[in-house]
Amino acid sequence: MISAKICDLYDLEQTIASDLFHGLTYPWEALPKIHDFIVALGNTLPAERFEKRGDDIWVARSAVVAPTACLNGPLIVDEEAEIRHCAFIRGNAIVGKGAVVGNSTELKNVVLFNKVQVPHYNYVGDSILGYRSHMGAGSITSNVKSDKTLVTVKGEGIHLETGLKKMGAMLGDFVEIGCNSVLNPGTVIGRNSNIYPTSMVRGVIPSDSIYKKRTEIAQKH
Repeated sequence: MISAKICDLYDLEQTIASDLFHGLTYPWEALPKIHDFIVALGNTLPAERFEKRGDDIWVARSAVVAPTACLNGPLIVDEEAEIRHCAFIRGNAIVGKGAVVGNSTELKNVVLFNKVQVPHYNYVGDSILGYRSHMGAGSITSNVKSDKTLVTVKGEGIHLETGLKKMGAMLGDFVEIGCNSVLNPGTVIGRNSNIYPTSMVRGVIPSDSIYKKRTEIAQKH
């Protein structure tokens, strides 16, 4: 199925940020709202479960954060998440329960649902990654077009103006991204889909598919 809608991409029970998406149709509509949402939610989090570290940074007491990681707010790190050596979180980030942010990975204006893994040398900016999605080593989201024009989401029967200059990728639940792949601005990948290593991806990729190259996308059986 080809869809770019929140209801077809995500299980909203699998994120502390579920209220962020209420009333929205497409996930990128949430991107400009992440900053204020984190600040509002963070101030309601129970002190017995979350520690406030500096301005607008809330880290679950059960989370593991390497001393070499750089954390900038607004930021929420949910329970049992792991922030590894030299991870760089630039702010406006929600890291879900049990998620992994790995060595030298950079996050900016993102929502990582529960159990997401971005474990090795990843850049994830202006993006939303669904439950148990995984980005292989070196894979990145490209969030600005080379001509600096506004991002458009395109697919079979889909042509949507986002109104955003910066938008990376929307990954549905259980998406697997192969190593050293680049997800171009406005990429949407449906649930349960796999992207081959070293791929260059753009547009809307159907759910339950295997992306081998732009002209070869196979349905899973």
